[in-house]
Amino acid sequence: MPFPAPRRWPRAATLACLCAALVSAFTSAFMPAAAQPLSYPVTRTVDHVDTYHGTRVPDPYRWLEDDNSAETKAWVQAQNAVTEQFFAAMPQRQPTRQLYTALFNFERYGVPFKEGGRYFWTRNDGLQQQAVLYTATSLNATPTVALDPNTLSKDGTVALTGTVPSRDGKLLAYGVAKAGSDWQTWRVRNLATGQDLPDTIEWVKFSTATWTPDNQGFFYTRYDEPKPGTALSGANFFQKLYYHRLGTPQSADVLVAENAAEKNWLFGASVSDDGRMAFITVRTGSAGRNGLMLLPLEKGGYGGAKPVPLTLSFDAQYLPLALDGHRLVLRSNREAPNGKLIAVDVRKHLGPQPVEPAWQTVVPETKDALVGATAVGGRFILRYLRDASTLVRIHAASGQFQRELPLPGVGTAGGFGGRWNDSETFFSYTSLITPADILRLDVKSGQTSVFRRPKTAFDPEQFETRRAFVTSKDGTRFPVFIGHRKGLKLDGSNPTLLYGYGGFNVPTTPSYGVTAATWMQMGGVYVAAATRGGGEYGRAWHEAGTKLQKQNVFDDSIAAAEWLVAEKITSPAKLAVQGGSNGGLLVGAVVNQRPELFGAAVPAVGVMDMLRFHKFTIGWAWVSDYGSSDDPEQFKALLAYSPLHNIKSGAKYPPILVMTADHDDRVVPAHSFKYTAALQAVDTGPAPKLIRIESNAGHGAGKPTSKVIEERADMLAFIAHTFGMRVAPPAP
Repeated sequence: MPFPAPRRWPRAATLACLCAALVSAFTSAFMPAAAQPLSYPVTRTVDHVDTYHGTRVPDPYRWLEDDNSAETKAWVQAQNAVTEQFFAAMPQRQPTRQLYTALFNFERYGVPFKEGGRYFWTRNDGLQQQAVLYTATSLNATPTVALDPNTLSKDGTVALTGTVPSRDGKLLAYGVAKAGSDWQTWRVRNLATGQDLPDTIEWVKFSTATWTPDNQGFFYTRYDEPKPGTALSGANFFQKLYYHRLGTPQSADVLVAENAAEKNWLFGASVSDDGRMAFITVRTGSAGRNGLMLLPLEKGGYGGAKPVPLTLSFDAQYLPLALDGHRLVLRSNREAPNGKLIAVDVRKHLGPQPVEPAWQTVVPETKDALVGATAVGGRFILRYLRDASTLVRIHAASGQFQRELPLPGVGTAGGFGGRWNDSETFFSYTSLITPADILRLDVKSGQTSVFRRPKTAFDPEQFETRRAFVTSKDGTRFPVFIGHRKGLKLDGSNPTLLYGYGGFNVPTTPSYGVTAATWMQMGGVYVAAATRGGGEYGRAWHEAGTKLQKQNVFDDSIAAAEWLVAEKITSPAKLAVQGGSNGGLLVGAVVNQRPELFGAAVPAVGVMDMLRFHKFTIGWAWVSDYGSSDDPEQFKALLAYSPLHNIKSGAKYPPILVMTADHDDRVVPAHSFKYTAALQAVDTGPAPKLIRIESNAGHGAGKPTSKVIEERADMLAFIAHTFGMRVAPPAP
């Protein structure tokens, strides 16, 4: 996904198992949530006013931006107490949590990868707090534990952020993060002994480790150590690329690339499979454009050379795939909104004088959106989306099309990693109602075989899924994916959960997850809308949902909701809308604009203050999608839909559950704090306006299983309670 955008809050925790659960949902005599009286904590206001281009904008809850203050912490505690009291009284809470636990409790595997003659993959036995990394010398050998993050903390809140074996497969560089923070610490483990080397790398963010082929060290990016008290909210600028040589302290690491004149530059590194060259990508935000520099290596190691620019025009995407001789092949959307493969002769660009790249097309653009590409076995494996469903095509090194990889149907495939000389690769395939199979592909023959298949009692034969198309306000057509029990009656009475994201070139595609499966098992209809702003139809589709055109995303989501009502799938009183991160912004905006269209809303870790988002952590990188209040025209557009600034006093809002976490340093919790305070302070009707603030957790990545289950089950229980649904626990 775009890096480092506000993370797409998962539609579900991953895959699920239904242990013969029988759950029914129907209108009951339970008191609906909207009727329960609530007494919210009083939130102090201040007379703070900002002036934007002559327009005065009050910010009465500015003090809630201080995550370190005792007053903010007391406010969090008071809000959680109200929410917990409300949840404790919901009869749906415990059976929903029991069902969600049963669904979550099954064996889940990650896609294997290979290095140094060894295979690596992750596995969670069901309810482990964190997945464990395993390794084996062959696919049939008994695997051994390479790294178990469950041993790093008692409560599972220390998570792996990356695992990168050295080229010889003997060492493992791994990153960890605490309490869901984006900050990482990297270490190195000897896989033979299971012991860590003394090497420790701190203050890493938005980075992995990239080994040099001599196995003596790796590239990584970091920031300067933040000032005390600013680690979770301070803006992140001036990222630097370093090389760490094993056995030396971090203070001795070599600075490879920086730009003291451009605080927004973000670096990334990769190394060619033949070990002759490193590639340095340079980004200035999340717009899908980047620069690219070349860094020759000496005998497979870093000798102190400085990167040589190949292109720093930032006019398109330039992602290296393979160095085939002197031909560098890249994935790009240069003059190709849907994406293509291009190539350049690197020999012409390593001299002292800059030369304009002479790009050659290897695989031309198609009508489908190119969303992924890898170079394995002397071939290019290309992943496309057609109406938000995966297609996989395999091309020869010359670019000539060879074959299309058969997939079971409308779904999502991912993975396909490996090296240019590998004979095999692995990938996953899932649909809205089928958990992900992990498959092996013989690259030469094109034959696939199952590596692991989830054993789950969730029976897809009892459910059905389909892709439909909705027409938006301006006539734009977009897909929605719908899943529910077979035999659904179209009488407008079905409890329905509508999910949306719509941003940062991130596509919404059909994939199985515990949240959707639980909701469908409860008798609900689950709908995922592939709106503009995502990557479903290429660069133009993404840009149609950005900056001054961001309203298109909300119009699409509103159109999806209206379509569900018109098709008699549901009614406004039984329609919930949910999304996280950029999707939380979506929820806040559409509820402000059409409060009568929804019966419940759950914005999670949302970007709610559109005038100040760029002031915190990595928020400045989202200006490429949102625009900035520093620009007069963009300010007007942002103010027009900003969830915090468009709450309508006197309008009847549906029940709203805001969700965030105290260690979220991607979308700082102040967004949700201020939005909730504003909702509770004005007349938005008697329906509850609650906030659930998870402790010792962040934006979502690395969250331990127990917290995932509690959080997502509470969300579904809140919606079920609002809709008066009865939830039966799973059968023993």
